[in-house]
Amino acid sequence: MGFRLLPMTSGAKQIYKLQSLLTRSHTDVPKGHFVVYVGEREKKRYMVPITYLDHPSFQNLLRKAEEEFGFHHPMGGLTIPCNEDAFVYVTYRLNQ
Repeated sequence: MGFRLLPMTSGAKQIYKLQSLLTRSHTDVPKGHFVVYVGEREKKRYMVPITYLDHPSFQNLLRKAEEEFGFHHPMGGLTIPCNEDAFVYVTYRLNQ
């Protein structure tokens, strides 16, 4: 599956927004968001809007998590077993 490069301005804004969410404290989850851990080896913490739960592409990521972890998530929260770049791409597309 190929990925196309994100437009620099909108892609940079999206990455900056996701990075700013990462720097918040673990207990500082805004209303209407939930935390997921993403990555194949090193897991990064992301806060995502609950509206993503309705999108088929995000549901595919959740199915991967269910297949790999079932209801046991090693990080204590929802862990999505995919490449971080792929996750950022999916969330970028959902924001458009």
